[in-house]
Amino acid sequence: MTDVPQQTLDDATLVLHSALAGDGDAVVGTFDEVVDRAGLAGAYGVAWCLAATMVGDVPAPGGAALDFPGIDEAGYDTRWVARFVSAYANADADTGEALFGAAVADGLLPDCLLTLAGSTVATLRSRGA
Repeated sequence: MTDVPQQTLDDATLVLHSALAGDGDAVVGTFDEVVDRAGLAGAYGVAWCLAATMVGDVPAPGGAALDFPGIDEAGYDTRWVARFVSAYANADADTGEALFGAAVADGLLPDCLLTLAGSTVATLRSRGA
């Protein structure tokens, strides 16, 4: 990720700190504050930062395949996270934006963002970070 506004990075850091502490209300609260300040585009930027944190280095052009065993049986939020992270890994911002919009339209964005934050923390912990 390049050219990310400092405020977006700061917001993503706050989300991660809250998720690491197991404080789901604070995670959702931070996203709510971002939406109040910067609209859904701001929340999307924070979510894209979380996906970047999960994937790690900037993805190489040409596509990436991620393995999500049992994803078809998973809940909406888990499937959303898998697809959103896959969109990031494939540098496919259009798909990321479409997924974000679909979660908003379905009324499930808070659940999806909370799951994304938890998945990011789980990924960091599995890396020993």
